[in-house]
Amino acid sequence: MTHDHDLVLRPTDAQNAAALAPPPGRTGGDLVVETLRSLGANTVFGLPGQHALALFTAVGRSDLRLVGLRTESSAAFAADAYGRMTGEAVPLLLSTGPGALMSLPALAEAAAASAPVVAISAQVPTAGLGGGRRGHLHELRDQSASFREVVKSVHSARTPSQIPSVIAEAWESALAAPPGPVFVEIPEDVLRAETVIPQVTGVDATPHELAPRPELTAVAAHWLENAARPVIIAGGGVIRSDAAGKLRRLAERVNAPVVTTYGGKGAFPWTHPLSLQSWLEDRHMTDFLEDADVLLVVGSGLGELSSNYHTFFPTGRVIQIEADLGKLESNHAGLGIHADARLALQALLETVSEREDPSAPERVRLLLADIETRLAAQDVALEQQLLTSIRAALPPRSPSFWDMTILSYWAWSAFDAKHPNTMHSAQGAGGLGYAFPAALGAALAEPGTPVLAVSGDGGAMYSIAELATAVQHALDVTWLIVDDGGYGILREYGCATGTDLPGPDFAALAASFDVPATTTTPDSLRADLTKALKTRGPSVVILPTTLKIFTPTHL
Repeated sequence: MTHDHDLVLRPTDAQNAAALAPPPGRTGGDLVVETLRSLGANTVFGLPGQHALALFTAVGRSDLRLVGLRTESSAAFAADAYGRMTGEAVPLLLSTGPGALMSLPALAEAAAASAPVVAISAQVPTAGLGGGRRGHLHELRDQSASFREVVKSVHSARTPSQIPSVIAEAWESALAAPPGPVFVEIPEDVLRAETVIPQVTGVDATPHELAPRPELTAVAAHWLENAARPVIIAGGGVIRSDAAGKLRRLAERVNAPVVTTYGGKGAFPWTHPLSLQSWLEDRHMTDFLEDADVLLVVGSGLGELSSNYHTFFPTGRVIQIEADLGKLESNHAGLGIHADARLALQALLETVSEREDPSAPERVRLLLADIETRLAAQDVALEQQLLTSIRAALPPRSPSFWDMTILSYWAWSAFDAKHPNTMHSAQGAGGLGYAFPAALGAALAEPGTPVLAVSGDGGAMYSIAELATAVQHALDVTWLIVDDGGYGILREYGCATGTDLPGPDFAALAASFDVPATTTTPDSLRADLTKALKTRGPSVVILPTTLKIFTPTHL
């Protein structure tokens, strides 16, 4: 007797295989795109080039948002800022040779600031690798070698099957504490090759957490709660690990004054009674830190800018919490705790007892008064006025991005960032051309939020082409250009050679891109900047003036 269910046609193995087979025409470039989507990417930055056409063609038939800037360095700066704003790994797509090399200055900044950029570059065809020197266009003897000492890790895929695993490995490396940029290269023929690999869906690249060892945090807690004059230095690691709240709780529990490094601005409230603000380039501050009997350093390697140019020598015990193993005790001996700042601060909060010290706020007040007295004797009212005007015009939660210019040097020490992760500068690697493309990346990460970029005229010329990008994507970025006709900070350092720069009419140049521009004065800056920041789309504000830096105390 025949039953209905006996007549059901079950698929054969061949039919199952056919159902799983990829559609015709999929390539190694599609594997890259599918892996990125599986990892959660929705936005990629970059520029196409001859050897990367298969990759960009695959992006074009996907739902990834491609943001193409006008130079690879600008694209990398934008990806860096997007990563800083979101905390996500950000793909940067590059072509071979000159295209890839153009990204190096920006990737150096990302490395210094621990920004998780995943740079994926094409490479010459496989036959030209390994020193083959077949004369391919854009051929380098060892392209990866150019990146190895700049980025966190270097990865390569030499067959289509390797692509998903290689990208996942790079992605995890970029996000693992401390985060940072990574470099992946894939030969052109591998990107072009058709593939039989099914669509990539099941990729996981979740990084492991870097927790502190309990015996270390127990010792640190004991030192802090028994200290006479504890002080905390909060670096960029506090920002990256989203640990500002835990930092404040710990500082208040042990009544420890807090100074933030330039990369850690916003990690502690500027006007808090325990806030030493950011005046690390001041001898009064250096003396105060040296006098601490216990110094807790969180998320900082105490490098040149964080140590008043290496003139700071602690006399008490040092506790250093740092995710970058190479930075532990690299400048000062102490109790090194290799851990993510958030996890280490949480461990301390679970261990340390309350410490009373009613004198701490008064010591902070006296120190800041000493710094103000020093500045009052230097004829720097103009520079202080400009920072006050910018702070008044900029909404409290709007991010700002600062190029290497005199006003940025002031902002490192004297600008109130208001909130964590809202002030970023090129102080890590110190290159020019960072501010405006980085601001564009931030505007893409936080649509609807006005973003400020601050550059000098010299730095502005590095990224002026990105006005076209700002218009193309209708990004809400206001660019303040302080025009002093040259490299003003180098003049301040006493160099008169090669520092005068005949420049363009920035207002007319902006207008040629259909970007509204205003030429302002110190007295009208606040009003003009406020108006520009409230205007949708890109805008430029030009401030013709010559500024001076405060007198250094480390010489």
